[in-house]
Amino acid sequence: MKIVIMGAGAMGSLFGALLTLSGEEVWLVDTRKEQIDAIRSVGLTVEETGKPQIIGVNATTDVASIGKADLILIFVKTYHTENAVTDAIMLQKEDTVFLTLQNGLGNDEVISKKVDRNKVMMGVTGQGSTLLGPGHIRHAGRGKTYIGELNQKVTDRVTHIAQIFCNAGIETEITSSIYNYIWDKLMANVAINAITALTGWKTGQLLEYPETIRLMEGLVSEAVEVAGKKGVRIEGNTMDKVKTIIEATRGNRSSMGQDFDNRRKTEIDAINGAIVREADRLGIPVPSNRVITDLVKAIEKSF
Repeated sequence: MKIVIMGAGAMGSLFGALLTLSGEEVWLVDTRKEQIDAIRSVGLTVEETGKPQIIGVNATTDVASIGKADLILIFVKTYHTENAVTDAIMLQKEDTVFLTLQNGLGNDEVISKKVDRNKVMMGVTGQGSTLLGPGHIRHAGRGKTYIGELNQKVTDRVTHIAQIFCNAGIETEITSSIYNYIWDKLMANVAINAITALTGWKTGQLLEYPETIRLMEGLVSEAVEVAGKKGVRIEGNTMDKVKTIIEATRGNRSSMGQDFDNRRKTEIDAINGAIVREADRLGIPVPSNRVITDLVKAIEKSF
């Protein structure tokens, strides 16, 4: 399968490396020349448990040079989704699939404005990855990936993609209720990302202090209430699931934390900010998420 990954950041690079090692033809696409140049000249360095491995992955800033693709993975920041899909349109053929594995809410809607909605799939991943420098990442945690069709059917194509991911060591399950998993992942991002960005901590440190545990519980309880009002089924104890994710990615620096480290715009509007927007529509108070969102956005303005 020919796979094009739009966004060669921490997560895009990780998937690109693993899928390349399994024998798939993979292309990483990014607008950051220093990232692409490093991958092309040296290879992509992937660290795991302190052991670096250099992997030769195709990489380019020129989408037009790739040709047609079977699968296009969207791994850009949420606020770059529209531009990335616009650039990737030239890669599609009749049966090309656009699969978003991004954080937050609303990515499927943005993609579907540019391409046929029947070509779009969604997913979430529990993999953890940290960008250490140009062409250099740390595989900081392993967790399941879930993918599904927007129409909730289990099709041959989603089954095939899941098998390709599993062959690459990316443990993947198919779900007929992907929106529930999107909200489950959102709960984890709501709890983890902004706090790690604001504190400068790695994920595991959030469980070391009662103050951050209480703050996470407040953020998550508000998000669960919003989800319930929207008719989204949240099964099990959400905070227990968040803690399990934290334990599995203890050494990871969240994507929002990495954005703060590099003084970049964050995805706060698609995470805690999305909870605030939905709560405003529903008339539900979410003071914890509102304060966290305002803090992150205020600090962003200083970048």
